[in-house]
Amino acid sequence: MTPRRTAFVDARQMAVLHAAAFERPWDEAGFEGLLKAFNVFGRMIDGQGFILCRAVADEAEILTLAVAPAARRQGVARALVEAAVDGAAARGVESLFLEVASDNAAALALYASTGFEPAGLRAAYYASGADALVMRRTLNS
Repeated sequence: MTPRRTAFVDARQMAVLHAAAFERPWDEAGFEGLLKAFNVFGRMIDGQGFILCRAVADEAEILTLAVAPAARRQGVARALVEAAVDGAAARGVESLFLEVASDNAAALALYASTGFEPAGLRAAYYASGADALVMRRTLNS
């Protein structure tokens, strides 16, 4: 299971996968806009999931990670996170950040097991009222 680089033509598939993974999905036009940006990069496993990141100076953030329900608990998310870490490190990024719902136990376990550590909290960040835990992983140190 090797994630490939995302491309502009992936916007539709990304929107479909995002809709399967989230209650408030991003649309195809939103992904097209992001994929046009010079500092956005992503990785995809066709039909299973993708990760999208944005790099600015020596920092990057994971914008979203979506895995199709049928592909969960099969290592897809881990492969995508590891590919994103590699992509960020190759760009000279020193810190990779993400936000995750504080009540999403599966995601919290995944990120902790891939080297992310708590770095902050955004109270009532999500529409559900859940807090967002900001997590950080140091790269290229």
